[in-house]
Amino acid sequence: MELHNLRPAIGATHKAKRIGRGEASGKGGTSTKGNKGGQSRAGYKSKMGFEGGQMPIQRRIPKRGFKNINRVEYKVINLGQIDHYAEKYNITEFTLENLYINSLIGQNDNVKILGVGEIKGKFNFKVNAVSASAKAAIEAAGGSVEIVK
Repeated sequence: MELHNLRPAIGATHKAKRIGRGEASGKGGTSTKGNKGGQSRAGYKSKMGFEGGQMPIQRRIPKRGFKNINRVEYKVINLGQIDHYAEKYNITEFTLENLYINSLIGQNDNVKILGVGEIKGKFNFKVNAVSASAKAAIEAAGGSVEIVK
């Protein structure tokens, strides 16, 4: 075997489909593009969501409400969960860093403390938001609250 008699294995290569080269080729006339219309023309590009002229789904379905782009999402922690977290993760100060290290929140999450439940221990909080009832309960238990932006 030498370089001049190397060739691909049988069936490994195919001849290119030559369309639009006359009726005798079997692929003349409409050049395998069906009949008339936009898709048979050069440069045709379908619009996103186009359904062949049928009313598209984004126009058929009714629209409801709106999404407020200024809404701030908070990861909520209730007062009833605080003693459990403090015992389980050995936390005395609830900061964003401590909560992230213990996988209670994500890296970019905002945290809000709500006043559902009771707090028994004295804890310090450095969080993004706190409800009025939660703040009163924390300070009554001897803790402190600092709002971090």
